[in-house]
Amino acid sequence: MTTRSQSEADKVAAAGFAEVYEPVKPYLDDLDVFLQSQVEDLEPEIQEHVRYVFGHSGKRLRPMLVAYSGWEGPAEKRAADLVKLGSVIELVHLATLVHDDILDEADTRHRQETAAKKFGPAAAVLIGDVLFSHALKLAAEFDTNEICRSVAQATSRVCAGEIAQTYQRGDVNYDRDFYFRVIRLKTAELFEVSCRLGAKVAGYSEAFSEAAGLFGRHLGIAYQIFDDLVDLYADESMIGKTLGTDLDKGKFTLPLLLLLEKLPSDERESLIARFKAGDKSVAADFTSRLHDFPIFDEVVAVFEDQLSQATKAVEPFIELPPVAAMQKIAALVRSQLGRIQ
Repeated sequence: MTTRSQSEADKVAAAGFAEVYEPVKPYLDDLDVFLQSQVEDLEPEIQEHVRYVFGHSGKRLRPMLVAYSGWEGPAEKRAADLVKLGSVIELVHLATLVHDDILDEADTRHRQETAAKKFGPAAAVLIGDVLFSHALKLAAEFDTNEICRSVAQATSRVCAGEIAQTYQRGDVNYDRDFYFRVIRLKTAELFEVSCRLGAKVAGYSEAFSEAAGLFGRHLGIAYQIFDDLVDLYADESMIGKTLGTDLDKGKFTLPLLLLLEKLPSDERESLIARFKAGDKSVAADFTSRLHDFPIFDEVVAVFEDQLSQATKAVEPFIELPPVAAMQKIAALVRSQLGRIQ
């Protein structure tokens, strides 16, 4: 691996994000206005809490996928419908983050106090429930029940992924199939439904909607693999968040699974035994051993394969307006590797 300076890596990341952000900025502005308007529909007791969650969200990547998948779609009223759909997806995403922070006992997210820290975990559970419920209310307002059905199913799958991962903690499951199943449920599911429904609401064909969904699925898996690499290989000062926390939380991500496969059996069993016994020093030993094998490059190869599958899924529809824009998002995710290489 080579190391970029922080300023160089940040410039690359900022330039890449700006390229995909600027074309949909009006859409995201409308989405923010719409989300704020929805606060007024909630009971007064919860409005402050929801505004706080809205004010500390991330890059709105999932609504961006909605917008790009429905780019210049043929359906009438597509702009308003895409804003509503993006809001539905974002509400579900924010609800999962609120609940994840409770389970992880996290104090900060995006450099601000989590809802659980600010309002208490009991209130945060209810905040997440309100966000989920309001998302389904909005989804039910579409002319077809497919939106509500798909969003409800995606929500169920995201929660199932969190349950699978939460109850696996304390055990060591280094089965790759389990790992990929969890990240498909927890991360890729909302990417997939964002792209598939974005294309459908915009009026594109069923064939393209399904292809867009596959694009989103593989993009989401790649995105999570990148996040796993960040947690173990990045420089904290460059990324701007606390790293090395996955193993502390009992999460065996792809780099760690590959390491376990490569270690001599006696060393592997010793590390696993120490981990199960709650030895806090074992995380550092796992991390130090990562650099003794070409694990980074192997994980990057899996990451690249997922991005390749994403772009290939929509290649047959290259003449459609959304495809070039969607490919730019895949290129942006790929470019982020420069921040940790």
